[in-house]
This record gives sequence, structure tokens and C-alpha cells, in this order.
Amino acid sequence: MVKRRVPRVRDLAPLLRFKPPVLDGRRRRLEAAQTIADLRAVAQRRTPRAAFDYTEGAAEQELSLTRARQAFEDVEFHPSILRNVAEVDTDTTILGGRSALPFGIAPTGFTRMMQTEGEIAGAGAAGAAGIPFALSTMGTTSIEDVALANPSGRNWFQLYMWKDRDRSMALVDRAAAAGFDTLLVTVDVPVAGNRLRDVRNGLTIPPSLTARTVVNAIPRPQWWFDLLTTEPLAFASLDRWSGTVAQLLDTMFDPTVDFEDLRWIARQWPGKTVVKGVQTLADAHKVVEAGADAIMLSNHGGRQLDRAPVPFHLLPQVAAELGQDAEIILDTGIMSGADIVASVALGADFTMVGRAYLYGLMAGGRAGVDRMIQILRAEIERTMRLLGAASLAELEPGHVTQLQRLTPRPRAGVHQQA
Repeated sequence: MVKRRVPRVRDLAPLLRFKPPVLDGRRRRLEAAQTIADLRAVAQRRTPRAAFDYTEGAAEQELSLTRARQAFEDVEFHPSILRNVAEVDTDTTILGGRSALPFGIAPTGFTRMMQTEGEIAGAGAAGAAGIPFALSTMGTTSIEDVALANPSGRNWFQLYMWKDRDRSMALVDRAAAAGFDTLLVTVDVPVAGNRLRDVRNGLTIPPSLTARTVVNAIPRPQWWFDLLTTEPLAFASLDRWSGTVAQLLDTMFDPTVDFEDLRWIARQWPGKTVVKGVQTLADAHKVVEAGADAIMLSNHGGRQLDRAPVPFHLLPQVAAELGQDAEIILDTGIMSGADIVASVALGADFTMVGRAYLYGLMAGGRAGVDRMIQILRAEIERTMRLLGAASLAELEPGHVTQLQRLTPRPRAGVHQQA
């Protein structure tokens, strides 16, 4: 029988230590966020629907994005035990320079629409963390201002090849003059993808003040205050535009760009060249033959061709055949540090995060991007320790099995593309 007694104050005292309240609302929200999904939830509460959907959405039925995320969920890890993992080293070298972590911030368009600090917050946070920051052609902060925000860090420039080649290369020249060390040539946008959320939301540049958007913004006054009291929202590298985003993209992008154009662009650029948007093994071979320093396996975050190949599924074969000839970068679907660890184990030299970055930005500006990096860093380090890997170099294919729900059915008499 249990013997009971009256509790004594000295026994209760250790149990009654309360944390002091955090009065800063933003700090309280960000400290409570333990995962990228938590940051996403905060971002959704604080951002009007049209802006949030621009980040969240993908093309058509959004199957490409759903499958990419599913692929990371279908990872089985195989830990090695009894390894000394008191310290783990997440440093890596990518495209001739150091990165403190095996991921960088991906190029995103219209970034200041999500939160007014935009690319300045992203570049500053990346510089502080010692990771690369990539600026999009469709960015809302100028090349020169990004360089000022991240003066000692690594800045990369993402290029869309326009029909007006002179204007495209003028941006490339500006990026080189500003000290950007890497060019990401995006090749999966001959036309804009059919992003139905943006169409249904009537997303325009600048955002339209319709009755629906006003009603949706009523519980989000901080977003509108930021929008209306800061520099007008526009693409920093483009002329003013009053139509939809999709209409702008279709007027700009050049569907005639080919491999000879890629070789020509690479000759103009003094730094490293990455080809972003590779989705087949055959094209990966051609890109390397054309002189690219790195391949980025990407389906544009699912925002272009729906039902596109899953980059993470393609990774092992590309790494096995081309890993000695070019560096391999992976994006699309990454939502945790475990996703990044799995990618490195299967042969990726580096990864890029886009939506995770924007969730942090929407959740809390620069502080939110810092928190996003902290979350991914902690998840990477913890996953490495649990796998028994003290450095990125110790991660190997044996640590990961890809459990695949969707397997292709053989088709008689039809040549399957590699």
C-alpha cells in the first residue's frame, strides 16, 4: 500500500520554476516554432491569401510538389551505432567556396510581397550563417543592394534568359561587377507554368486592392502597413508591370534557348555556372558536356510542369554517373534537415531551400529567416548524430533507402527516357 504524506514546500519549489513571459510577440512566435511546418503555420496566419498562395502553390494539380515532398517522407534511414558523434562538422565546399551548412537560400521571385524586408532579410541571414544566398531575376531588391546586405558572404545570381538578350546579359554583367560568384541559369521556363492559385487569386503586380483582398487582409494589418509605408513593390530588374505574374513571364521568357545558348552564356560569365532545372539523366549528361560546373536537379518547386520527375528520385542515378564530372545540387520539396541529410547521403553536394526560407520570412522578417536556418541546422546536426556520421563526408548511400510508392509500369515497344 502506498504511504502518503503532506507535500513540503522545499519539495515543490523545483517544480514551480516558471519562465518569465516573452513580451515581444514576434520573438515569442519564433521561439515556439520548432519545425519548418510551425513557421509555415505562423506565416499563413500573418500573410494575406494571395501572397501566401504565391509561395505555397504550384502548377495545375500540384502533383509535382506533392510527390517531391512525399519522396522525402518515404525515406528510411539506416543508422550506424557506437560512433563518436560528440562533435559534428556540417561545413562543406561548393562551387569553389565554403558553406557552413549543406544548403543555401534558393532564388525566389516577388519576395517583398511575402514580407517587406524581402531579399535584404534573406541575404543578411545567409551571410550571418555562412551560407550562399541566390537572387532571382524576378527579385524585388536590386543586385547592388543585395551585395550591400551581404558584403562578405557568397551571393549567387539566378538568370532567366529573356527574348531581349542584351537586357539579360546586362544583368549578368551587373552581378559580376557586384561580386556575385555563381550564375544559376534556369532552363525549365520556356513559358510560365499554369499556377492556378495565382490565377484564381487574380495576383497582379502590384497586388490588387479588390474587395476580396481587403476582406482577407483585415486580420493582417501589419502586412498592409508594411506594404503601404515602404518602397513600392516591383521587380527590381524590370520595368513596371500592371498585369498578372503569368502574363509577365510569358512576355519575357525565350522558348528558343538551346544548348548553344547555354555555352554562350557560360563564356560570358567569369565565375561558376550552374544549370538549374535538370530533370532527366540524358539532359544532365548534355549539361555537363556543355561545360556547366554544377547541375541543379529541380522541377522548379513544382511550379512549371505538373507530373514532372521527382528530383530526389533522380539523384542516385545522376550522382552515380556524373558525380565525378560536376557538382550536384538538389532542390524541390525540402522541408527539414533530415531531407537535406538524406540528399547528401545519396550523392548531392549541396541543396537549396526556397519555400522554407519564405515561410520564415513571412513569419518574422529577418528574425524569421534566422530561425529557419537555426531549425534546419539543429535538424541536420541531430540527424547526423543519430545516423552515426560526424561529418558530411561520412554520409553515404547505405544510410538511406528510398521507399517509393509510385513505380513506373513497363510499356512494350516504347523507349523510356533515361
